[in-house]
Amino acid sequence: MQPVVADTGPIIHLDEADALWLLSIFDTVHVPHTVLEELERGSTPDALSECTVETHVVDGDETAYPNLDPGETAAMLLADQLETVVLTDDLAARETATEQEIEVHGSIGVVLAAYSQDELTSNEAKSLLRKLHQDTTLYLAKPLLEHAIRAVTENDNVW
Repeated sequence: MQPVVADTGPIIHLDEADALWLLSIFDTVHVPHTVLEELERGSTPDALSECTVETHVVDGDETAYPNLDPGETAAMLLADQLETVVLTDDLAARETATEQEIEVHGSIGVVLAAYSQDELTSNEAKSLLRKLHQDTTLYLAKPLLEHAIRAVTENDNVW
């Protein structure tokens, strides 16, 4: 599957759900150095070693998106430079990506992509979606959770 640029949020949330391995469905996970620094303030998940990860020092205007934190800004700039998808769970970053015409998905999208790639069964995908909602720091509105579960139930390819 295509390469992606990852912001801090999906890495943390998938790790909290013991599902960081799902990032291995992507050819390459590009991570801005700023995001890596944010992760290291906590602890960089060991499961990242299961993925093909490339770190980048991002050139660009660090104030390009004043409503975003440095990691989100670096992820946006890198996704734009690489012309690829950005993974973020932050609403402001998602809105910025949409405004900049950068394809954007979050932790839920990663689960749905893994399901569409037959890396998860229907039951595993639904269980993981519920786990992301209940057992992680990801804010996930109930209607979005229900929409994602319905997409799995109806076997919709939503990636």
